[in-house]
Amino acid sequence: MSEWTRTRKMQRSLVYDRLATYGFYGLGIMVLLMIFWLLLTILGKGLPGLNLEFLMKLPEDMDPGGGIGPVLFNSFYILILSLLISVPIGVGAGIYMAEYAPPNKFTEVLRICVESLSSVPSIVFGMLGLAIFAEYFQIGLTILGGAVSLAFLNLPMLARVTEEAVRAVQNDVKNASYALGMTKFQCIRTVVIPMAMQGIVTGICLVAGRAFGESAVILLTAGLSTSGEMWDFNLFSPGETLAVHLWYVQSEAIVEDARQIADKSAAVLVIVVLLMNLLFRIPLWISNRRLKK
Repeated sequence: MSEWTRTRKMQRSLVYDRLATYGFYGLGIMVLLMIFWLLLTILGKGLPGLNLEFLMKLPEDMDPGGGIGPVLFNSFYILILSLLISVPIGVGAGIYMAEYAPPNKFTEVLRICVESLSSVPSIVFGMLGLAIFAEYFQIGLTILGGAVSLAFLNLPMLARVTEEAVRAVQNDVKNASYALGMTKFQCIRTVVIPMAMQGIVTGICLVAGRAFGESAVILLTAGLSTSGEMWDFNLFSPGETLAVHLWYVQSEAIVEDARQIADKSAAVLVIVVLLMNLLFRIPLWISNRRLKK
C-alpha cells in the first residue's frame, strides 16, 4: 500500500469520526431539548394553579374545586407496598442468576423468560391480578391487589437489571476477596453488592417511577374510587391512584374544571417521579464522594 493511499484512508477515517461525533452530539441535544420541552409544557400548565389545598382536598365528582388528597396518598401507599414485595425478591433473583445459577440450558431458558416478561404489556399483569384477587380470592378491587400486581409487573425488570449490574463487577475484584479467605456469601455481601449498588438503584428508580405512573394495572386491580378518607391504611379499601385519577378526569369527569385538575395532577405526577429519582441518587452521590476522598 502506497503512502498516498494510506494518507487518504486516514483522512477519510478522521472525517467519518468527526461526522459521527457531531451526529451523536446532535442526537443527544435533540433528546435533551425534547425532554425539556415536555417538562416545560407539563409543568407550565400545572404549576401556576398548584397549592397545598389541592394536594390535601378530597376529589369532587360534580362540583368544581376538587383535590387529589386520597389518590395521592394511595399512590405512595401502593408504591411502597409494591417495592417492599418486589425489591427483595427481584434483587435476590438477579443475584442468584448472576452468581449461583449454573450455566446450563435451563438457566438460559429462565433468563429468556424473564426478559420476555419485562416486555409484556402492563394490562396483562392487570388481568392476572384481577383473576387472582377479584375472582379467585373474591376480595374485590383493593389496595392489596394493586400493590401485589405492581410487584409482579416490576419483578422481571428489577431481576434483569440487578443481574446485569452484578455481572458488571470485575472478576479480579471477586478473586481478590476469595484470596483473602472470604466465603461466596461474604464476597457478595461486602464486595459485589456495594460495587453493583449504582446499577441496582437505577433499576429500583426505573420500577418505582413506572409503578407510580402506572394506570392499567391499578384500574383493573385497585379500582376507580377511594374510600373517601384522606389517610386510609386498610389494605382492602379501593385504591385509585393519581395516574388513574388523571386518566379519569381527562376522559370521563364532568366537573367544570376537569382540564385544570388534569393539568395540575400531571404536574404533581412529574414532580414526584423526578423527586423520587433524586432521593434515590443522593445516597449514591454521598457514597461516591466519600470513596474518592
